[in-house]
Amino acid sequence: MSTKPWILGLTGGIGSGKSAVAQHFIDLGIHAVDADHAARWVVEPGKPALAQIVAHFGSEVLQADGQLNRAALRQKIFSDPQQRRWLEALLHPLIAQEIAHSLAQAQSPYAILVSPLLIESGQYKLAQRILVVDAPEQLQIQRTMSRDQSSQEQVEAILKVQASRERRLSQAHDVLVNDRDLNWLRSEAQRLHDFYLTLRGGQA
Repeated sequence: MSTKPWILGLTGGIGSGKSAVAQHFIDLGIHAVDADHAARWVVEPGKPALAQIVAHFGSEVLQADGQLNRAALRQKIFSDPQQRRWLEALLHPLIAQEIAHSLAQAQSPYAILVSPLLIESGQYKLAQRILVVDAPEQLQIQRTMSRDQSSQEQVEAILKVQASRERRLSQAHDVLVNDRDLNWLRSEAQRLHDFYLTLRGGQA
């Protein structure tokens, strides 16, 4: 009988390289679900969540084409913790459902849930094991600035909102420090993959 794949939660701060790590696992044939994609999917036009968001915040959070205007929504919740909590209470359960549904399609020995907010959103509860991709903060800032053309202030503001490095690392079963080149990163992903294939249910 085939056993259900266990779930590896993969997270890391902005610019840590978690997407590159996730891609290595995908290249090794591992089913990966991206929480950011699920988060976008639950607010697509025609989805009930979008209608509720518009009813709550007003039509200025919609673009002309009926898509969610993320920038406008971000403005509304950025300075208002109560509105942010309302939005999270609406979206987190829907995102978790969507993630669980996608993970259930996995045919690989284990599956990966990639989420920048794995710890903060409570999504880590869906995983049996947690891999944190870590990088020195200065490197995170440099990478993100060159990738997104954003200013140092913007990147530092995002770093503040994400779980502190200490909190992430305290939840981790495995830590991959991504401060070298891509070849090294690939060999580390391979090493972890070989180890994960020996695990039952994600536990050593």
